[in-house]
Amino acid sequence: MIPSLVDRSQYPGLGDHVYLNQASLGLIAQPAATAMHTFLENVARHGNIYMSDSDETGYFTTLRGHGAKLFHAHLSNVAIIASASEILGQFPLLLRLEKGDSVLAVSSDFPAVTRPWLRQSLLGNGTVRFVDDLSGCDLTESLIDAVDEHTRVISVSMVQYATGTAVDVARLARTAAEAGALLIVDATQAAGAVAVDISTLLADAVITSGYKWLGGHGGVALAIVAERLCQQVPVLPGWMSAPTPFEFDARIVAFAPDARRFTLSTMSYVSIAGLSASIGQLLAVGEREIEAHARKLAALLIEGVREHGWTPFRDIDSVSACPHIVALRHEREPAAAAVERLRTRGIICSERGNRVRISLAPYNDSNDVSAVVEALRCEGRE
Repeated sequence: MIPSLVDRSQYPGLGDHVYLNQASLGLIAQPAATAMHTFLENVARHGNIYMSDSDETGYFTTLRGHGAKLFHAHLSNVAIIASASEILGQFPLLLRLEKGDSVLAVSSDFPAVTRPWLRQSLLGNGTVRFVDDLSGCDLTESLIDAVDEHTRVISVSMVQYATGTAVDVARLARTAAEAGALLIVDATQAAGAVAVDISTLLADAVITSGYKWLGGHGGVALAIVAERLCQQVPVLPGWMSAPTPFEFDARIVAFAPDARRFTLSTMSYVSIAGLSASIGQLLAVGEREIEAHARKLAALLIEGVREHGWTPFRDIDSVSACPHIVALRHEREPAAAAVERLRTRGIICSERGNRVRISLAPYNDSNDVSAVVEALRCEGRE
């Protein structure tokens, strides 16, 4: 028996469901939900009665501190943003590609990572070149091999959302530096599930949504921005991006001297309260423990379903595999139909890229894996 790493009673949905979908809309643990409800009831609904200007900026400070610990980053490099897409959409305008420059990306990556660059290419500002995430190839090697003298930016997810393929960001960062290119990494499908150590990854920017694996709710995200980008003038100058936001002066524009310059405005403070609590819980459990737990469950899952005709996009011992996302395919069983039938059994997962995508989180245990193995055994019969 492989027990869960956390108290399953903190997740009411687990009472009557097997939840294997943290990579989509993640479950929110009771401590985070309590923090959000408490903020809403005791602070937010009362306007400024219980929230001063300094209190408002203090919510950002608390979350930045938690984010710095999670990413092993310096506080000055942490920005609080409303969504990953918000800052991913700014980078193409911030970096000003010229004709002949190219951006390297993965053809099956999450659209928020690629579409801002594609928009710029439509306007004649550089081109986007794609590499494919193939099960028989090392995606990191494919990206490195595609870098050439025209590459100015590499924009990629650390873990591919549809396949669970992991990119070796540190290796890719070294290649990018040698080519004089910037490396922009979306860690939304990695942060909170595996260690994301900025001090070793050396990417120019690492962004993550606050929901999914971080266990928060929508409306807040984190960005770790390297020093050279922190010196750039933001494309979108918000009122919160000033050194002292509440010193209002509409006649001037000034920016915080660090990553705070990318924080635009008032956002979901309820979500900030929840994310601060959920990251605190993740730090208490431990990144390495969370990753090792998922690896044990993934090995059990792959072994169990393989004999019923389901094959993973990558085996768990593959150099490009991550443990917490397992993408399964069956020669005779359409993934979408399998996912719908699993739902009728109370098993929640997703179809992505014509594969059944299984997410393995700290609250999952071997009983959850046994349930999905049994269900896929039935679905895989002739």
